[in-house]
Amino acid sequence: MTQQKIYTWQFMLLCFSSLLFFSSFNMIIPELPAFLTSIGGGDYKGLIISVFTLTAGLSRPFSGKLADKVGRVPVMVFGATVSGLAALVYPHVTVVWAFLLLRFFHGFSTGFKPTGTAAYVGDIAPLLKRGEAMGIFGLFGSMGMAIGPAIGSYIASTASLNTMFYTSSLMALLSVVILAGMRETLVNREKFRPDHLKINWADVYEPRVLYPSVTLLLTMLPFGAVLTLAPDFSDYLGMGNRGLYFTTFTIASLGIRFIAGKASDKYGRVAVLRFSIFFLVAAMITTGFSTNVWQFLTGAVLFGIGTGMNSPTIYAWTIDLSDEHHRGRGIATMYIALEVGIGLGALLAGWLYGNHFSHMPFVFSFVGFVAFLGWLFVEFIGKKKDVIPSQLRQ
Repeated sequence: MTQQKIYTWQFMLLCFSSLLFFSSFNMIIPELPAFLTSIGGGDYKGLIISVFTLTAGLSRPFSGKLADKVGRVPVMVFGATVSGLAALVYPHVTVVWAFLLLRFFHGFSTGFKPTGTAAYVGDIAPLLKRGEAMGIFGLFGSMGMAIGPAIGSYIASTASLNTMFYTSSLMALLSVVILAGMRETLVNREKFRPDHLKINWADVYEPRVLYPSVTLLLTMLPFGAVLTLAPDFSDYLGMGNRGLYFTTFTIASLGIRFIAGKASDKYGRVAVLRFSIFFLVAAMITTGFSTNVWQFLTGAVLFGIGTGMNSPTIYAWTIDLSDEHHRGRGIATMYIALEVGIGLGALLAGWLYGNHFSHMPFVFSFVGFVAFLGWLFVEFIGKKKDVIPSQLRQ
């Protein structure tokens, strides 16, 4: 689909829907470690994120195939609806196994909604402005990630955890309402059939997007560690709001996303990734060795800059390399890598941490080293598949 401008009505609806969706499931994250501890699951904090991402990763091949067959909008609606329903159930969970089962179900939300969304953006974004479009779209997702944890922790502390969960559900369902006003961009749609759920290896792995996927996997381990350990780190430093680290790094990522997206269109995807991964490594070292709130939040700022540059660039790179007729498959492959990276980072962080604060510097240094491996991959291997859209101009 060819368009000359980014700021269409459909694009803005998509952005606002994503803002609400990301607010929904992120607003409960800072409070989940304490919630799990309160029902006797303090030793399973590493599973809060990893179980969630496991389901998201497992569902990517299905969401990618359905996005290419049934449509982008139905896939987005399903994912956002799952998020809304899951949030309604948390207040009724009283045992650890039920909590982990619910997290497993909740993971379907991010397994579907972002896949359909990224495919939709790929359909409507101009070829020479994909990085910019992903940067703008990422701004709204980042705002949701910033608003969500801050609001969630505030509601939990001033009202109740149950009120926080119900607010999360409301935001997810409002995102569904917005999607109802959007037109489908998939041209040759099919009615859903059970055989659409038959998955083969081609639906799981799209070789065209191997390089951005490997880069994303390696650079997402720090994200999994942050999601798992930042709340405990916040408590140790005496911060009243467990969501402040999340809010700080997300705000730091807002402006840089737009700049990084435009830069990747002009100078190439790899050129931007070189800098983004440098900031991710610096963020992990700063965060892990923090001894006071200001050092901790400085790490959050560095992390925000790194993720703000990293995400739109890799997403645009994935769309660049995807087959136009199997864009959902390519995006699903990328997101599988993302979920593996986050889930592995969360699982390893929780295991290495073991509820001993003295382990924090080692844990963050370790995931920082893995991100550095991502830099080596981009510098010496990934650049073979670099895309510089500005050079495509006639």
